[in-house]
Parts: sequence; structure tokens; C-alpha cells
Amino acid sequence: MGGKYHQVLKVSSVALFSGGLDSVLAVKLVMVQDIHVQGVTFETPFFSSEKARMAADMIGLPLTVLDITDRHLAMLKAPRYGYGRNMNPCIDCHALMLKHAGELMEEMKASFIFTGEVLGQRPMSQGKQSLHIVAKMSGYQEYVVRPLSAKLLPETKPEREGMVDRQRLLSLQGRGRKEQMAMAVHYGITRYETPAGGCLLTDPEFSKRLKDLFLVEKNDRIRDIELLKVGRHFRIAENKKVIVGRNRAENDVIRRLANRGDMLIHMADFPGPLVIVPYGCSGEASSWAASLCALYSDAPNDQEVSAVCTFGDDTSVCLVKACTREEASRMIIR
Repeated sequence: MGGKYHQVLKVSSVALFSGGLDSVLAVKLVMVQDIHVQGVTFETPFFSSEKARMAADMIGLPLTVLDITDRHLAMLKAPRYGYGRNMNPCIDCHALMLKHAGELMEEMKASFIFTGEVLGQRPMSQGKQSLHIVAKMSGYQEYVVRPLSAKLLPETKPEREGMVDRQRLLSLQGRGRKEQMAMAVHYGITRYETPAGGCLLTDPEFSKRLKDLFLVEKNDRIRDIELLKVGRHFRIAENKKVIVGRNRAENDVIRRLANRGDMLIHMADFPGPLVIVPYGCSGEASSWAASLCALYSDAPNDQEVSAVCTFGDDTSVCLVKACTREEASRMIIR
């Protein structure tokens, strides 16, 4: 990542590159016009660059990976155009990515930006009005080309000035994939990901946990966002949450993410989960946390069992009885 960019051709460009088939095909359409393409993809706690890295390697695309977490979180708390079905602010998110791509374009002294967006493929973010808004919000509206649907959209500066040949671009629209799949065969692309998935903000369960974190705890610490990805989450008090690991892999993640200020709980004599109370607790809250640990362990539910509680340098053992499923259901975040 980083380093110097070498412009070996007359015209150069920056591609927003997700690694999906549409973004791969957009790159191919531009490359065949003897235009240099520099890919850019993004990372936050909600999506990774893994798919983009793999696809870029496959087609020989130089790729810059940018961590945009800080600006993305600021946008996520108050997106101008709101959320989709869950906590996904697709219009604002795409505009932010285009803004970063535009800044890279200026740094490279490239001629334009392009994306793999297809008109009408996604109802919220890829309608004609949405595409217009996204480009305008980025601050680089005149420099944004959408090669797969360009002939259905207003002509942009790079097209008017002949930097890219509009006649060699396409007029795809809608959710169908037949034309893209035929193009994949034409370009010899045999491996590609399905178009859906990849962003945790579209996941209903994760979105409810994130909303709880923002509204109840007013917290956007990266560690606490990472914890949203694992376990069962319970709100045991207004400012106290318990996370119960569901398997060994999740227990390992909780252990890795835990800080000295957290309380960790496990059963002394029975297999079961690792429980974390972020930032610790005491009294009744710790009793509830231990009772949840007992409930999801192999300990008998009808008798007191020993729970090991670690808080900083202090470790204690307490006797606790598992709470009921009904009590757990009332506390779970969903």
C-alpha cells in the first residue's frame, strides 16, 4: 500500500474496486481503451478488503487499500440520507468512498474516477437519482464515470473530452446478471463472487447491536465494535452489557479483545462459554453476568455452581444459579 504511482499511459484513472464481478468488468472496459487503472478499496470494522485484494491479484490490477474508519464512523452516526433496512447508510457511504477516490485521483494527477455500479441494480443506492446524489456529494461529480451503465446516464467530463470513449461503454440496467456473465466468459474471468454480502451494516442482528452501542452506551470504540461480531449480547443494566461466547472460536476472540478493565467469567467445574462484561461490574450486575454464564454452560440449571470471575489482577469464585431462559430472553439485545 502506498508508494509512488507511475503513469505509463496518456490517460490514467482510479477505479472504486469491490472485487465483485461488476467492478472487475468495469476495470476491463476501461483497460481495453489503453487507459491506466489504479484500483482503490476500503476497510472499516464493517467490511474488509479481502475480496478486492483477491480479485485485483487475479486481473493484475494495482490496488490501494485505505482504512477509512474514522471518517466512516462520523458519517455512520448521522448519515444525511439515512439508513436502509438496517444500519446501512448506502448513499452516504458510497459518496464517502467516491470522495476518497477523488482525493487519490488528484494525488495521482489522474483524469477520472469510475465504479462498477449498474443503474437500477440496487433500489436504494443505484437508482438514477441516487447515483446523481452520490456523485454530487463526493465533490467530484463531473469526473465520475459508470462504464457499465454510462449510455443511460448523463455524459461526464471525461467522456465529453475524449479521455474515455463513451461509445465503447455499456447501457446495462436492472438486477439481471446474464450480460455480465457473458462478459465474464468473453474476458476469461472464471472465478467471481456473488454480488450480495460483505457489509455487516446490512445484517439485522449486527445492526441492532450497533444501534444499542451508539444510543445506549454512546460508544464508537473500535474494540467494542469488534465485540459486536461475536457471542450473545445481553443488556443487564442501563450502562452494562454482557457478552456470552457461543463456541470455542468466539471465546478465543473475546479473550483476545479483552482489556484489564473488563470482567471475564467462566465456570469452574463445567465446560461452557467465556463471558465478558466490558469495563467491569460489581454487585447485582456481576451476579446476572455469572448466571448467564451458568445458563449457557453444561452446569445443571437447578443448583448453585462455581463461577470464576477475573477483574484486573483480582480473581474470585462465587456461587451462582443459572438464570432462566425467560429472564435471558428479556435481557437479550435484538
